[in-house]
Amino acid sequence: MKKRGFEIVSKYANENLSLPQRQTKQAAGYDFEAAVDFVVPSIWKQGLFKALHVLKHVGKLEEAEKKAGDQALKPVLVPTGIKAYMQPDEVLVLVNRSSGPLKRRLILPNGVGIIDADYYDNPANEGEIFVQLINYGLFDYHVKKGERIAQGIFMPYLTADDESMPKNDRAGGFGSTQK
Repeated sequence: MKKRGFEIVSKYANENLSLPQRQTKQAAGYDFEAAVDFVVPSIWKQGLFKALHVLKHVGKLEEAEKKAGDQALKPVLVPTGIKAYMQPDEVLVLVNRSSGPLKRRLILPNGVGIIDADYYDNPANEGEIFVQLINYGLFDYHVKKGERIAQGIFMPYLTADDESMPKNDRAGGFGSTQK
C-alpha cells in the first residue's frame, strides 16, 4: 500500500514533468517545479504604486484606483502538473524555497499553502497543485518550465478531542471550502 507521494495529473501526462524531489539526504522539503513557462507580474507595475501615491498626496482613492491597487496584490496561480496522495491524517504544507524571496523576489502570499488529503483526485481539477505567488520585485519575473518554485513537506496533524466530525466531502478544487 502506498502511503504518500506524487503523481502527474493526466493533463500533463506527456509533458515530461518531474515529480517533486528532495535535493539532499536531510532535506525535509520536496521541490515543486512550474509545469509551464509563466509570468509573475511585479506588483509595482499594476496600479499599486499609483494607489500609494494618490493616498499620500490626495488622501482618498477613487473606486477604480482602489480596484487597480487591490488587483496588483492578487497572487497568481502557477500550475505544477502534480497531485499528492497521503494518509487521511496528513497534510502537505507548501512553503517558500529560500531562493524564492532572496534571488527572485517571489513569495507565497500567506507564507504557506495547505494541501489536504482529500484534495487528491478531486473532480474539479484532479487535485493539481498550484503555487500562489506574488512578485514584490520591480520587474516581471519569467518562471521557466521546470524551475523550482516552492517546496512541500508532508506532516501529520492533530484534531481536537471534542470535535464533531465534519459531514462535508470536498466538492471542488482550489479554495473550494471558502464561504
